[in-house]
Amino acid sequence: MKLATLRTTVATVALLSAPLAWAHAYPKHQEPPAGSTAPATLNAVVIDFDDGLEPAFSSIDVKDAQGKSVIREKAKVDANDNKRMSVGLTPLTPGVYTVAWVAVAAD
Repeated sequence: MKLATLRTTVATVALLSAPLAWAHAYPKHQEPPAGSTAPATLNAVVIDFDDGLEPAFSSIDVKDAQGKSVIREKAKVDANDNKRMSVGLTPLTPGVYTVAWVAVAAD
C-alpha cells in the first residue's frame, strides 16, 4: 500500500511540475545581433522575445573578455511591452563581449 501511495505522489509531482519546463521564452530579435561587431558607442543590449517575460526570473548580463560584468544596472522588462528586455551598459572599450540571458515566460 505504501508503494502505491509513493508512486501516486511521484506521478502527481511530475505532472504538476511539467508546465514549469515549458515556461521559456525565446529571442526573436536582438540588438546588437548575436555574433556581430557592435560600435564602441553601444550603450544597451535589447532583446525581443516570442512571449511575455516574468521580470523576477528574467535577466541579461554582459561580460568582457576577462569575465567582468559591464552592465550599469539590473536588466529590465519593458513596462509597455513585456516581451522586451534591455540592460544598460557602462562605456565599452574595444574587445570581445559575451551576452548571457535568462528568459522565463509569464505563463
